[in-house]
Amino acid sequence: MSSPRQSETIPVVEVLTPALQLPAGYEAEDAERVVPEQHSSIRSDFARDRARVLHSSGWRRLAAKTQVLSPTAGIDFARNRLTHSLEVAQIGRELAVSLGLAQDVVDTACLAHDLGHPPFGHNGEKALNEWAADAGGFEGNAQTLRLLTRLEPKRFAPDGTSIGLNLTRATLDASCKYPWSLSEAPAGSGKFGFFADDEPVFRWLRESAPARVKCAEAQAMDLADDVAYSVHDFEDAVVSEFIDPEILTSRSGHSSLIEAVSEWAGGSYTTDELGAAYDRIAESSNWLVRWDGSRRHQAQLKNFTSDMIGRFARAAIHDTLEAADGSPLTRYGASIVVPREVRAEIAVLKGIVAAFVMASGRRQPTYRRQRDLLLELLEVLWESDGNELEPAFADDYRAARNDAEAKRAVVDQVASLTDQSAIAWYKRLCDVPLV
Repeated sequence: MSSPRQSETIPVVEVLTPALQLPAGYEAEDAERVVPEQHSSIRSDFARDRARVLHSSGWRRLAAKTQVLSPTAGIDFARNRLTHSLEVAQIGRELAVSLGLAQDVVDTACLAHDLGHPPFGHNGEKALNEWAADAGGFEGNAQTLRLLTRLEPKRFAPDGTSIGLNLTRATLDASCKYPWSLSEAPAGSGKFGFFADDEPVFRWLRESAPARVKCAEAQAMDLADDVAYSVHDFEDAVVSEFIDPEILTSRSGHSSLIEAVSEWAGGSYTTDELGAAYDRIAESSNWLVRWDGSRRHQAQLKNFTSDMIGRFARAAIHDTLEAADGSPLTRYGASIVVPREVRAEIAVLKGIVAAFVMASGRRQPTYRRQRDLLLELLEVLWESDGNELEPAFADDYRAARNDAEAKRAVVDQVASLTDQSAIAWYKRLCDVPLV
């Protein structure tokens, strides 16, 4: 693969020094950066990527952003986006070891995968997407790429353009869960990997990649995210008493629950498949029949999550290696294979949490207040002509060539906020007491 072509928005110069020894299966172009760098330390390019994400301000902010329950809710044991990302990285690294993928590439992609999420999780994502509908919308994964390649201050191109963390091509590609634009997104999904003005860097990182195909490292990150999301959110929902194991065990309203899970999964599985998946999960020796918060029950629940993680990972590793038949998996060598039965089991755990937490009637007023808060905050910031934005975002606002670019600067500002800072900004700028 040749070096990337010169671009007005992505200036690239010749490689200055040879890369350190790369892991087996990786080539020099995988370690290329938009702007090449010289370093004196012995750290590998991929290890350097990982360190840059860990030391970024965007990553630290994840500690105060919603995973399922907001850090502002007063439940101090529930996961936030940062602890979730650490758990995803742990699972992803183990998958990488077993599958022969670069551990630092998968680890970094896992650490970075939620960087673009705004305050209040997916609920906040909906609010930002609604407000920016006429400016390209909003999608957390596309925002992750924007943050890594533009917003997070670390490196600049020769023309003074911010290029974010200037990560390697392999790491950026591994962080891209949806390698397509909004116009190319599957009908009804709303999921895409880059905004229009970030297309040049997307084209660079995807140079010679098969269209719309995730590299194996991104697939490993995606699987690790699914596994962590399914088991750990279930655990948090039990501990916070949104889910009562006795109701699950008694099968009270079981048919309705499976129907709700099926609806949440978008009809990807039949109710028979989901019912059978539920039965397999409930056969675990650590399945809780009741919850009293005792250390014994806490340990049993923790061991249940460990059982499920091991079960899902082992099945995927076995089927992936069997399908690869000795071929290297790195980059686009092969695909991660997850048995349909396992995907159904993951969908069941996710769907149970969705039914008892996200779709819970008692949560809806909170979700509405969160969306209204962000929508009003966005509007006030827009009307301020950039004067209330932080300096970096204010510079972007003033440099905007049209309303769409100016709105994007406002969205970038709000997306960067934590749950607590969004509330504080709302109180300061909107002058409306929260009820």
